[in-house]
Amino acid sequence: MHPIRIAAQLHPQHGSYSDLRAAVGRVDELGYDLLYTWDHFFPLYGEPDGAHFECWTMLAAWAEQTDGVEIGALVSCNSYRNPSLLADMARTIDHISGGRFILGLGSGWFERDYDEYGYEFGTTGERLLALRAAIPVMQRRLAVLNPPPTRSMPIMIGGWGERLTLRMVAEHADIWHARFPDSPDEVVPKIAALRRWCDEVGRDPGDIEWSLGLDPDDLDRFLTEDVDDYVDLGFTQFTLGFNGPGWGVDRGADWLAWRDERNGA
Repeated sequence: MHPIRIAAQLHPQHGSYSDLRAAVGRVDELGYDLLYTWDHFFPLYGEPDGAHFECWTMLAAWAEQTDGVEIGALVSCNSYRNPSLLADMARTIDHISGGRFILGLGSGWFERDYDEYGYEFGTTGERLLALRAAIPVMQRRLAVLNPPPTRSMPIMIGGWGERLTLRMVAEHADIWHARFPDSPDEVVPKIAALRRWCDEVGRDPGDIEWSLGLDPDDLDRFLTEDVDDYVDLGFTQFTLGFNGPGWGVDRGADWLAWRDERNGA
């Protein structure tokens, strides 16, 4: 079983960058395992035209600012960048961070991003097929870049569509992010589908780290009521969401203590 790991996702909205930067430093100080942002151009909740910052330029800054925590996008939208360019960006941040970068990938879903930035939204199926075609392009580009990445860069794929997404997870992912489930029962058929795809492509599903996210308002209840059920199902990475303007990452202290207790058992 993979060790328990706790991530902080700092939603880059509704606050100043100086306060967001302070929260990044606090994540590193507290000993979170991972630090994520999201890849959107506008707030996802709250005031729709509120303050918001772009993902990849910010990740490069975080790579310089932090020392121990792994960083990445949860997840990067395949539609927004040429796949070879995205691979080069990932490789560069991997070097800036000293080998702490995770390449998180998804097919995209937030239509406003597409409309206002001039991308074709298309259908869910079209976006998923585009991601499926892009991943091998990224892998080929990573293999020829000079200098190469500092390590075999972990790929994280977000989503749980049983026909396309979980097949991509089985084929390519080191980490599977299973979104924000409402209950453990909701992920049981997704796990079964992932296992079927792993059998088909000849991969051990235990080689993949299983991750899920928590709503910012549900951190305490989830820890006392649900988390052990998810661990029993096989999930070991838990992402705690924090929103601006405060990004109160100290609220995750109980989660970090629980992680240390579980990993030390």
